[in-house]
Amino acid sequence: MRDYGFWVKLATRASVSVALLLIVVKAGAWLMTDSSSMLASLTDSMLDSLASLFTFFAVRYAIQPADNEHRFGHGKAESLAALVQSALITGSALLLFVHSIQQWVQGSPVQQHQIGIYVSLFAIVATLALVILQRIVVAKTQSKAIAADSLHFTSDLALNTAVIVALLFNAYGMGWADSVFAIGIAIFLAYGAVRIGWDAFQSLMDRELPEAEKQQILATIKAVPGVLGVHDLRTRAAGQVRFVQCHIELDDHLSIRQAHHIADTVERQVAALFPPTDVIVHMDPQSVVPDNGDTPL
Repeated sequence: MRDYGFWVKLATRASVSVALLLIVVKAGAWLMTDSSSMLASLTDSMLDSLASLFTFFAVRYAIQPADNEHRFGHGKAESLAALVQSALITGSALLLFVHSIQQWVQGSPVQQHQIGIYVSLFAIVATLALVILQRIVVAKTQSKAIAADSLHFTSDLALNTAVIVALLFNAYGMGWADSVFAIGIAIFLAYGAVRIGWDAFQSLMDRELPEAEKQQILATIKAVPGVLGVHDLRTRAAGQVRFVQCHIELDDHLSIRQAHHIADTVERQVAALFPPTDVIVHMDPQSVVPDNGDTPL
């Protein structure tokens, strides 16, 4: 838990710092160039900062241990942070789309292309360093909030590259390129927002763990000596914690102590698969289980 907290805090601090730094440099570049593509990049960085700040506080809340009012912990705060990110990205994409259409119609020229290009190159370097750090953190923690933040910043790499291409096209007399690229960026951001939002929604709705993990859990339970079958497997995840519930089928003639020992063994071995995991096991005499009971559903 302590390692998890260290890594997610490190990632959120870095995310907020990079987002705020890029807002400053991109705002200056936009004021000097009046480029729609640069405004697109600035808008995205502003949304990055809001999303990163929300994630910054959400993950700190999510890693708090369970208390009397939240007996299952606070892990869903991470999915909530990802859902908020999705909404913010969608809103910024819509505003950017409308602004780009207006500038295309008005035909406003872009000034001082070189400044926009240099700023975008700086943004690419800073963002790439952040994304590498975030991917290391996701590999160590499996944090949904950090994964959503990383996906957003990964899209920024393409966004800043598109800004450079648009400014180069504009410099060679293709004035429409700036607005067209900005529109493309808006669509790309909206697509990413839908993906982030859908995954966060599924997590908040207690979607089952991936099928491969469920099969691994079933195999582990069935391998415990004394377990004759398993049914009513239910799984979900909230933040870093997985929750597993199931019914195990035992011989009718076992003593309560023997049955309890088998159930404890199941709980320990399943919890060891994906720590931290909360496991609840119900014991059923095999004689009361229907013939089709040996199923993960």
